[in-house]
Amino acid sequence: MAERDATDLLPSERMRTTALDGEVTQIHRGHRYADDGETFTIAGTTFEVTAVTERPLGELTDEDARAEGMADLESYRRLLERVHDDFEWDDESTVVRHRFERR
Repeated sequence: MAERDATDLLPSERMRTTALDGEVTQIHRGHRYADDGETFTIAGTTFEVTAVTERPLGELTDEDARAEGMADLESYRRLLERVHDDFEWDDESTVVRHRFERR
């Protein structure tokens, strides 16, 4: 499988650091940035993308937010609104979940 640049999937340094720490095990993005089985490396540690699925924002849970390093879904929602200028939470909007684990 292909090797991805970690910054494509995890654009912020905070996300890459918390993935290394094991606190982040997935990320939702507006588009598909990787496929199942692809790998990426952070500071010499290889991760494998284990599942990529599309889903509506309205299906996200507190558990999803915690897997992305946030305390709960409301914190996650506020973060998205803060970091994306034109973002407005719409339960029907489709996002792509990328799950990954250390290899």
